[in-house]
Amino acid sequence: MGSADRARFKSIAFVASARPEAQEALTRLVDRYGTCAEDEADVIVALGGDGLMLETLRRHMIDGIPVFGMNQGTVGFLMNDYDEDELIDRLAHAEAVIIHPLRMSAHCVDGTVQDRLAINEVSLLRQTHQTARIKVTVDTAERMPELACDGVLVATPAGSTAYNLSAHGPIVPLGTGLLALTPISVFRPRRWRGALLRQGSKVRFDIIDPELRPVAASADNQEVRDVRSVLIQEDRGRCMTMLFDAGRSLDERILVEQFAH
Repeated sequence: MGSADRARFKSIAFVASARPEAQEALTRLVDRYGTCAEDEADVIVALGGDGLMLETLRRHMIDGIPVFGMNQGTVGFLMNDYDEDELIDRLAHAEAVIIHPLRMSAHCVDGTVQDRLAINEVSLLRQTHQTARIKVTVDTAERMPELACDGVLVATPAGSTAYNLSAHGPIVPLGTGLLALTPISVFRPRRWRGALLRQGSKVRFDIIDPELRPVAASADNQEVRDVRSVLIQEDRGRCMTMLFDAGRSLDERILVEQFAH
């Protein structure tokens, strides 16, 4: 590896989840490689699980500082394997994946509007025992006048292996230009399994009888309760960069997931 490769990331900031093993790893890595403030870093190394990765990426949607995750949590689909050796070489040869978040505009029953950004998915879920009834509009065209369900979500390719997959939605490889629209425990239409949408689509969910059948909307783990309607669209003005070990990119992980059994 040449000096230009080694100089790719001169300043490293380490962040860690609250888990004891992550904190212990943080101490060892800082002692070995040094650290700096996040806003002064060329790269951030996140020690934890996917939750920490999402939090770190969200903090750096504006400045676009790349994040290299190492798994020290329970779920690590977005993380690389943990290894303290040759970290500089791993960073120099890492493959970059650029993703764009979804912007959720939630119009609430009380008249307020709350905007949130999601890296994985925007999901709607019923708040009580009452089934949610939701009208689905895509790019101004009404596609479903009434979807009776526990909820519904729109997932990015990066998030298609998370909640979306648990809801039996499709895995969406990066670069396909698609989003997954997936119902959660759908009652009617009984056999409807969702749809694939182009990434530039504008999706609108209108809640039917929102006072009688209250629904909450979440952008990843950011919840807004008692929504009347929700608008979802990819925010192309914001870019986040994830780094993966060479040969173990997110594309490869998504492909492996599709053959898991």
